[in-house]
Amino acid sequence: MTLTKRTFIASALAISALGLGQAHAQTALETVVKNKLIKIAVPTDFPPYGFVGIDLKPQGLDVDMANLIATKLGVKVELVPVTSANRIPYLQTKKADLVISTLGKNPEREKVIDFTVAYSPFFQAVYGPKSAALADFNALGGKSIAVTRGAIEDQELTKVAPASTDVKRFEDNNATVSAFVSGQTQFIATGVSVADNMIKRNPALGAEYKLLLKDSPNFIGVAKGEDALRAKVNEVVLAAKKAGELDALAKKWLGRPAGTLPE
Repeated sequence: MTLTKRTFIASALAISALGLGQAHAQTALETVVKNKLIKIAVPTDFPPYGFVGIDLKPQGLDVDMANLIATKLGVKVELVPVTSANRIPYLQTKKADLVISTLGKNPEREKVIDFTVAYSPFFQAVYGPKSAALADFNALGGKSIAVTRGAIEDQELTKVAPASTDVKRFEDNNATVSAFVSGQTQFIATGVSVADNMIKRNPALGAEYKLLLKDSPNFIGVAKGEDALRAKVNEVVLAAKKAGELDALAKKWLGRPAGTLPE
């Protein structure tokens, strides 16, 4: 066999394999519809997005979103518990059809998986007692606020807080929360997950969301090449957004509407 002929055959086989790979890659939506089941990876250790309730069942914003998508698709849902470390590998190895697990979009992740439009916010904010009005950041002037040193919320707070604000910085989230809970500060700047845990553990505080520091929206992860499934989920999410369902979920779990989310 000549070199030219061998090269031609090798090229033809490579093209054929590529075609088969592409055809295989587009089977997720077809399989979901055929089996009437979608496997969705969710967190179970990251409230308020996903955690195990007293009934030992998963609950939270991401869990509600997974159920909403399954309902709109007319299929049953199998919730697959994941951690931050294994949520993307689960998607790549087809242990899950979708990942709804406070997943932010960045260039590194876009190299290995695809993303739908955003479905919920993830944010850092200022929290304080319901009895303490805080119309804007200027109102922090002369008031005390706890924040974890060097965290994103510390960086954002530094940009907007008046010079007269008494910013008390602590070395970790536990110390920051303890300072606010014990009354050392009037307000606290922290992430939504830390705040949710604090509020649940200390209901007598009457703490609530006050001002937004930074919004970092969450997206749904889809395996590379599963364009049909991604398009269908986008359709569901955008319809839920238009109907106000995303705002309702965010209000229920985060204490504020989803607001403007990137598409």
